[in-house]
Amino acid sequence: MREWIRLKHWTAGLQWLFFLFTNTVVIPITLGSAFQLTPEKILSLLQLSFFFTGAACIIQALLGHRRSIMEGQSGLWWGVILSLCYLAPAQGISLSVLGGSISAGIIISGIITMLIGLSGLSPYAAKWFNAGVMAVFTFLLAVRLNTIFLKGMLGIPFSALEASPQIDGPVFLLSCAVVLLTIFLSVKGRHKISRYSLLIGIIAGWVVYELLFKSGKKEISTTGEADVGVFLLGEPAFDIGIIVTAVIAGMLNLSNTFGALKGTDELYKSQTSNQQYRRSFTISGIFTVISGLFGMVPYAPYVSSIGFLSQTRILERLPFILGGLMFIVMGIIPAIGNLMVKMPLSVGSAALLVAYMRLLQTSLSYFAQIDMTPANLYRVAVPLFIGIIFMFFPVEYFMSVPAFIRPLVSNGLLVGILLALFLENIRFENRRLDRRTEQTL
Repeated sequence: MREWIRLKHWTAGLQWLFFLFTNTVVIPITLGSAFQLTPEKILSLLQLSFFFTGAACIIQALLGHRRSIMEGQSGLWWGVILSLCYLAPAQGISLSVLGGSISAGIIISGIITMLIGLSGLSPYAAKWFNAGVMAVFTFLLAVRLNTIFLKGMLGIPFSALEASPQIDGPVFLLSCAVVLLTIFLSVKGRHKISRYSLLIGIIAGWVVYELLFKSGKKEISTTGEADVGVFLLGEPAFDIGIIVTAVIAGMLNLSNTFGALKGTDELYKSQTSNQQYRRSFTISGIFTVISGLFGMVPYAPYVSSIGFLSQTRILERLPFILGGLMFIVMGIIPAIGNLMVKMPLSVGSAALLVAYMRLLQTSLSYFAQIDMTPANLYRVAVPLFIGIIFMFFPVEYFMSVPAFIRPLVSNGLLVGILLALFLENIRFENRRLDRRTEQTL
């Protein structure tokens, strides 16, 4: 009991709270904007995200993998959902049908994730996610998410239904200033300041935004109470293409668990056991089902936790649990949610652009583990380049593709990861292929 009241643990817990907050706050706001939800529903999404993120972190720390790793709303899922929002109008799919179908797909993928954990199949799944797959996954994820963040910085609405969206020059300049400030504090600031660089960037940018643009911008009204309920994105629907895409995204989301747990093995001086994987997948699956019921972005361990742990060296579980408890309190108190829902998306996007640039380091570390023979070079180059190219193809290119697979093949992130899984796990004889390549050259 004495440990719970020690100041150093609460101070460390406060640092975890800042990390949980900066990685969570933008997600429900951008999701609500993309689905054109009412302010009351956006507020509900925000409070639910705070509450369940804190709860998921605590349960994982006590009953799951038992490490200080943030269990949060998955960046891969977030990127896929926002991509589908951009594609849906061109394909004649309403946002309510899109949201309902995504929720159905999330629930199905959550059940499958739970079964993988309970059945002990995780060691077999781990073999599929080798260094080549993880290198492609982290790089494409960084490209997909940072594209979204850059659009937010430019003042381009997250909803694809906005007519003739245009770049907001003054807002973009402020966003660039937030990026530069955050990078400067992270690189040049003292250790006690650099660890809070994201939070400082958000607060400073928010204050300046209020001073310069508040009078000329449409402000979200949050005078009402949160509209808490199930299926906030839309009543259950069954568009087969959306559901298939969501289930595949859920299976690819397993890579986050392998990346986060393998990445912390060195820090904790122990190799992740099969039992830890089983418990982690089971808990992630449970919270994924909860996400589908409420219309939230599904959960997974955060690979970016590795950087936080390396920087702060706060490996003990108690500060992490305290940070999770404080985050739950933030979700329970409506006044905090009412304040957070007013945060400018351009400012939050700028801070997260800096945070997710660090995925490049993670990706390069996986590339370094690959013996770049000609065969292995093509195994990573093909999915990497095709995935990036598909990301930026106009939606109209895919209108000739059958509707039930259109949401999947039009998503460059999923296409790239699926290609990487196929090429990495359909093993050829390296020597034979290399020799043929040398003869050709």
